[in-house]
Formats: sequence, C-alpha cells, structure tokens
Amino acid sequence: MISLNGLNPEQREAAETVEGPVLILAGAGSGKTRTVTYRIAHMLDNLRIPGNQILAVSFTNKAATEMKERVSHLVDSRMRKGVTLSTFHSLGIRILREDIHHLGYNNLFTIYDQADQMSIVREALKNFKSGKNYDRSTIMSKISLLKNNGVSVEAFPKSKFFDPETDYDVVTEYVYSYYQDKLQFYNALDFDDILFLVVKLFTGFPEVAKKYSERFKYIMVDEYQDTNNLQFTLIQALTSTHQNICVVGDDDQAIYAFRGADISNILNFEKQYPHTKVIKLEENYRSTFPILNLANEVIKESAQRKVKTMRTSQMEGFTPQLWATGDSDHEAAIVIEEIIKMQSHNIPLSDIAILYRSNMQVPPFEDQLRISQVPYNIIGGQKFYEKKEIKDIIGYLTVIQNPRDELALRRILNVPNRGIGSVTLNKYLSLAGEQKKHLFNVLAEDSEQEHIQEFIALIRKYQRTFNEQSLLPSISQLVEEIKYNDFIDKSYDSAKLAQRKKDDVKNFIMAADRFQDKFGEDANLKNFVERLLLSDSQDNRNTGDEFVKNEVTLMTLHSSKGLEYDNVFLIGMEEEILPHKKTIQDGSDINEERRLCYVGVTRARKKLIMTYAKERKIYNKMIPRFKSRFMIELPHCYKEVDRTNFGDMSEDEVKDFKKSFFGNLMGSLK
Repeated sequence: MISLNGLNPEQREAAETVEGPVLILAGAGSGKTRTVTYRIAHMLDNLRIPGNQILAVSFTNKAATEMKERVSHLVDSRMRKGVTLSTFHSLGIRILREDIHHLGYNNLFTIYDQADQMSIVREALKNFKSGKNYDRSTIMSKISLLKNNGVSVEAFPKSKFFDPETDYDVVTEYVYSYYQDKLQFYNALDFDDILFLVVKLFTGFPEVAKKYSERFKYIMVDEYQDTNNLQFTLIQALTSTHQNICVVGDDDQAIYAFRGADISNILNFEKQYPHTKVIKLEENYRSTFPILNLANEVIKESAQRKVKTMRTSQMEGFTPQLWATGDSDHEAAIVIEEIIKMQSHNIPLSDIAILYRSNMQVPPFEDQLRISQVPYNIIGGQKFYEKKEIKDIIGYLTVIQNPRDELALRRILNVPNRGIGSVTLNKYLSLAGEQKKHLFNVLAEDSEQEHIQEFIALIRKYQRTFNEQSLLPSISQLVEEIKYNDFIDKSYDSAKLAQRKKDDVKNFIMAADRFQDKFGEDANLKNFVERLLLSDSQDNRNTGDEFVKNEVTLMTLHSSKGLEYDNVFLIGMEEEILPHKKTIQDGSDINEERRLCYVGVTRARKKLIMTYAKERKIYNKMIPRFKSRFMIELPHCYKEVDRTNFGDMSEDEVKDFKKSFFGNLMGSLK
C-alpha cells in the first residue's frame, strides 16, 4: 500500500479524489508533480485500477519523463505496466499510428520539421505564379493558426479567418490546399497535423473516439491552462463515455496565448464539467516569504483569475531588490559583476539565471559574460537536432523508415556527393510527376544509372539491417559506409570546425545508444526518429549534452516556466519591456504580461534582483525609460536601490567594482 501521509492535506485530498471531474489549482512551487504522481500510485497500488486504464498527459517530454521516473520509484514495474504517461503530441502519434488509415494515410508516416514545411510552401508559391513575392513564414504561420483552431482546407474560405479582400488570405488558400496534398502524397505530417488529424479522426469517426474513451477510463492533464482549442476538443472526446477527468494547472501562469493557449479552458472548467471538485494547492515549497509576498501582490491585480493566495513556512529571507541602472550597458555590467561576486562566495553558476522579456535584451549581457569569462548558456539557441550534419543523418534514417518521404530523400540523394546533381534530380522529379509515382520508386526503376542503383541498394540494405540488429551498430555502420566523416573533412577548411562537426555526429550516435538503454525492446528505428522529431525546447541542450553544466542560464520569461533557481536576475522591469510595448500600443490584455511577471518572480528560491534602466539607446538616440507599472503598484514589497550612483555600495565595494569592470574592459580591448 502506498502511504499518502507525506502529502499536505490539500495534496492528499487531490490524490484520493479519483472519480468524477477534479480541478487542481496548483500555484507556483506547490508540489503539483508530487501530487499527481502520488495520485497515480494511489490508483495503481491502493485502488488496484489497471494501469492500461490510466492516461496522464503533459506538454513537454521533460515533464512526462519526470512523471514516469517518480511513479517508477513508488510502484513496481508489474503494477505500473500499461500506464500511459506522455505529451499531447506523443499521445496523438500513438493514436494516429493505430488509426490514421481511416484518413487515407499509411501508419509509417514521417513528421516534417520547419525546413521541410518551408520547402513545400516555396514549391507551392512557384506554382501559384502570381508574379508577386510573398513571405513564406507569414503563410506558414497562418496555416499553423488554422490547424490549431481546427480549420481545414475546405473550411478556410468560409471561416472567420478568411478575408477575400486580403491578398495573403487568397494565396494562403491555394498554398494550404497544395501543402496538404503534398504532405499526404509524401505520407507525412507536420507538427500541427498531429492533433489536428486526431481531432479530425475523432470527429469523423465517433466510434474511434469512443474506443479510446473506453480504453482510458481515468485521465489527467497537466498544465491545463496552456491547452488550446484542439487539445480541449481532444480531451472532450476522450471523456465522452465517462467524467473521470482530473486537470492540474494555474491560471496565474497562463502565458502562452501567442501559441493559441486559451485561458478560458481552465477558468470555465466547472461549466464544461458540472459537479467538479475544486482543490487549491496554496502551500509554496520553493520561495521564501519576501519573494512570495511580492508574487502574490503582483498577481492579485489580475482581472482574470481564480482567487488563491500562496503561502510558505520559509518566513525569513532576502528582500527582493529593484536596481535602477543607467543604460543597457550599465545594467549588464552591474548584473555580471554581482554574479562574479556570487561566484567568489562559492555559489554555483548553475544556481543563477538571468530572465528577460525579449531576446533583444541579451547582447549587452552576452558581451559582459564573455568579457568577464563567465561560462553561460542561452536557452533557445540552435538546437542540437537542427544542425546540418545531424539533419543529414536523420534524413537517411527517415528515408530508410519511409521511402515515400520525398523531402528527406532529396536532402540525402547527393550527400555525400554521388554525382547526382540538380539536373539529374529534376529529371527524376519530372518523371515522378508525370507518372504520379513516388520519387523513390522512379529512381528504383532506372537500371541505367549506377550511382542511383547503388543508393537504392544502400537504402534497402539498411531497411534489413535495422530490422535485424539494434540502433547503435546500425547507425554506426551506416555513417561509416557512406564515409560521412570524410565528407565532413572535405566540407570544411578548418580542421577544428570539422572535428566539432564529427563530434556532433558522434554525440548523435551516443544519443541512439542512450535511447536504446532507456527504451529496450521499443528502441526501434521508427520510435527513435519519431522521438527526435517530437523533441521540445527543454529536452536537449545546444550540445546534445544531458548533464547540467556549471554556467549561468539566460532565457526568456516564456522559456523559464517550470524551472527554478536559487538566484534570479529579472532584467528590464520597465514600461514597454514588461509590459511589452506592443501590448500597450495595441490595447491588448495586460493581464498576460502581469502573469509573465508573476512567473518570473516565482522562479526565484532565495534571491531575486530586478533591474530597469533610466535610459536606453533606441534608433541611435538615448530615450528616457520608466520602471514597470507592476513595480510602481507595489513599492512596499521590495527595496529599490539606485545603482547609477552606486546606491548602497560601500566605498571599498565601489573601488572593487570599478577596478574589476574597467580591468575586464581593457583586457577585452587588448
């Protein structure tokens, strides 16, 4: 039997309430993951609910993995067998692998990334032949918006999203149709298609929706405030035969409206599911009272929220500070100087984060970090799996798994160089179009071109290889047989750069090894490629390294949700940064900006320092700046320090600052 005695009263009530609709309002740092995992363990061990009837859905692979690990520590493998703990998109893939044939696709589909999507949009615009230049990103964003709102190609012209007087809507209508036709022909989906097609499947084939609703009799959804219309519809379908739905979330941390998240889903949950039991988790285990007090005061002014007040037993602590700085360079200089001081007091750099509203705030901080030789990592840089060499190898794996994937095939056909140039490729593309065949089949039927036949033989050989042996030796053999490392050496003049690229390939192969260790019998080619294409921003670092390094973390406020650090610098706490200028000018809902501020404040465990500049250079002019309205409202919750005249620093501290700062600056100039 699993004991729930370690939970606080509200957490325990949430864990024990299994039947019927439940809304768990889990404030920042309130132990929601612990609550959810104990709830699952209680269902399995104490209530003896079969694992295959339980579904728990989160938004990131990181969150799903953490949930799996915690449940595995509470319940033995035999009992937890069959439990589905996944992301929305992983669940969608699972459903589509089983039932996508109803929509005319083969279940061995590929998932296209942004570059693949843009290739089809570019092709569509060429065929449109309007003589005008259209921005591909704008059109792709509109298609993404349509899919996330459940608007099909056929429904678009009749929807509220279509304006016949708008040139871009007219061209988007053509591109959207062309784009979807091509995807289906290639037996491919884009990321937005995953949930879009599941909802289409459930709507068009109610018996399929009923099958999954009867399969998953107990459903939990994490971060419910971040759900969009498609996810809401999907959840409704999954609960069509029962009302055992438990959602966990915090309306005060709803910050993803720009991605289509709809806060009304959590605010109106009780209307959608009558007789809902609402449980509030208001005990914060992360932050000290001074930080939490500031957070409570910031968020209580929000117009759209369910009332809750976070509390903590950690009553003593550092009073949050708001530093007034001279300009953006001065702001960066004093923050990095403070970080160096922390480092000298043996505070790990990994316990320090710099958070900001916009990426435009980063350059001065990155300059100062480099000057001061402070290791740092910017979350949101180029992802490991987006690097060219890694995409080449993934291209091979994709074609081996799904030869109908024309974009992947075109990517690797002449990589490494086989003498198959664009003229030859265009000839085969024309033949494929004329014969209405897939490019791979047209290539396979040509017995005259030796290089082509060698390539076809290679792909077919490795289709057998991956079926006969595990991932690690198969990928290693493939990389060696195509002489990919030699290809890298020839592609780069710099030996150092070439070695770094070869190290990336080596890291990719080791990632396959880790995948194999983790998933055992399920570590096949299909699942590996699928996992790569579904990886999210928090699942892999820029280097592919899974270990936390001792470096300062820089990230946007949007990227910071779900993370926590002992020491947080929240920079740019001023009007037109937070709240953002666009929100102010458009007269948009200021509440989301307030929630973003709340998220930033609640990332801090022990120490919170906020900054604003008295002036910034905008279009080569120094413009006066003013502290954020969110700070003006609450002067009693923090200590304001004017760092433009060195504030409360002692004479010795001023000397140390100047000596260190100007010494570093002169050193960088040398």
